Amino acid sequence: MFRLTLCALAAAALAACSSTPIEPVKAPVASAAPASTAPAEHTPASPAASQITTVTLDPLDDPKSTLAARSVYFHFDDFAIDDQYLPLVQAHGQYVAAHKKARIRVEGNADERGSREYNLALGDKRAHIVAHQLELLGASAAQIDVVSYGEERPKDDGHDEAAWSENRRADILYVAR
Repeated sequence: MFRLTLCALAAAALAACSSTPIEPVKAPVASAAPASTAPAEHTPASPAASQITTVTLDPLDDPKSTLAARSVYFHFDDFAIDDQYLPLVQAHGQYVAAHKKARIRVEGNADERGSREYNLALGDKRAHIVAHQLELLGASAAQIDVVSYGEERPKDDGHDEAAWSENRRADILYVAR
């Protein structure tokens, strides 16, 4: 009798470890609503499916948005906005115009060549030209601060053309006031 019980327990344990999935049996649910001849609406398969929500990123936080780029680069000894950066400036101008509580700071920068005073003045011209363009696109002057760092805040510490071209820029930063 002991061997028979042991064999039955072993068979039960092996059956429980079966690789064939067992489908749960769904009991019919009685409905309190009257039967309708209209087709039934689709209901989610699980409660988790009904809790899925779509999250919309603020364009400032979306890395695929034009607003993700925040630097306008300039040619040597120049403060004119190159055509390739106009869409970037336009996107920021439209965003700031549409979001009246948004505040930005435009920081002008220059490479290390030239005197400190010259580079501060050049950085100031670069920042002001970007700020002016933002205003033309609908941003108010009250939303924009302008500062020049000249050569004091390089993006690249190198001493060659690649580094200098990274440092000739105006950065658009969103700030809280």
